[in-house]
Amino acid sequence: MREDLLLRIAALMLLAVFYAAYFAKLLFQKRKGVTTDQIGRGKKSKKTLVIERLMKLATYAVVPAELLCILWNVGLRQNVLRWGGIAVAACGVSIFVLAMQTMRESWRAGISVTDKTELVTVGIYRFSRNPAFLGFDLLYLGLLLAFFHPAHLAFALFAIVMLHLQILQEERFLKDTFGERYLQYRHTVLRYIGRH
Repeated sequence: MREDLLLRIAALMLLAVFYAAYFAKLLFQKRKGVTTDQIGRGKKSKKTLVIERLMKLATYAVVPAELLCILWNVGLRQNVLRWGGIAVAACGVSIFVLAMQTMRESWRAGISVTDKTELVTVGIYRFSRNPAFLGFDLLYLGLLLAFFHPAHLAFALFAIVMLHLQILQEERFLKDTFGERYLQYRHTVLRYIGRH
């Protein structure tokens, strides 16, 4: 019973750190006059707007599923696997926070066609072209492993698929915006993790 409580506390703390970092970054940039949340806004193609809005819906909808599974302590009864899931989720949170810090003022949620940003290829971006998305995915998968439920699986998979579709949109945008420089970077660093 005590170990179950520790698992739930660890999972809730990871969610708190993840979303506190996300919203703190939004507020920090807002104070500097930067509109960070560009999801589903601006002059974009209809396809991009739809994907961004579905991605936002998916990433918001997965949170209640995660919370319910954590609070009801549903899932596998093998604590080794559950703690493994917590470890994966912790890696996701760490990667996400590091990605936001590395992006500095260029970090956006969604595609911004009006803001001038830099192509960031240093730090964690030397090993992943999309570490923030990787962080989301690892958080979702880790919590799913720790607190498995079929409904949780459905919400997590929907969010992961929508994040992947968003990555594809952003890659087209980066190619159009940064041209050959982005193509060289893409040739060197893999989409999720690793180098060619």
